[in-house]
Amino acid sequence: MLKSLSVVKNLIPILLLQNYRNFEFSIVLLPRQLYFVLKFLKLNIGYQYNLLTCISGVDLLSAHYRFMVSYELLSLVFNSRLRIKIFLGEYTLIPSAVAIFINANWWEREIWDLYGLFFKNHPDLRRILTDYGFEGYPLRKDFPLYGYKEMHYDRNQKIVTYSFIQFSQEYRSFNYNMPW
Repeated sequence: MLKSLSVVKNLIPILLLQNYRNFEFSIVLLPRQLYFVLKFLKLNIGYQYNLLTCISGVDLLSAHYRFMVSYELLSLVFNSRLRIKIFLGEYTLIPSAVAIFINANWWEREIWDLYGLFFKNHPDLRRILTDYGFEGYPLRKDFPLYGYKEMHYDRNQKIVTYSFIQFSQEYRSFNYNMPW
């Protein structure tokens, strides 16, 4: 399968190709090539990556590119896995894979909701795990770990209510530097 993946390098500009255990591969692409590559790998008889098993996002806060999105593909015919990685900035658009893999809908909505990455041509891009009034993106590394409001569901009023948090002691700044 590695020889056939090296043939793909002649068809599309792959930035990096890695082999993990003779049946698990990883390629790095530019975001604008993602849609074509996903469609090619699914429909080509020589690859048959018919199953999208996962899409995940990673926040690389101090790196040149802020985010990485990884697509995990599985070929049941050839018993082979392929990981497609794209690195992108904070405002780069990602082409949606819902037209190719219908199960990409949930994962793309989840990544948009938790990281704030926008998928171009997504049919239903709205919040899926956080409340509609929620501000920010909780899986970003610059998201604050605590806040001043608390959210909970009030069963009597049957609505989600917000209340201010009251700290029992004043905020302290801890220094964890080693004394030696």
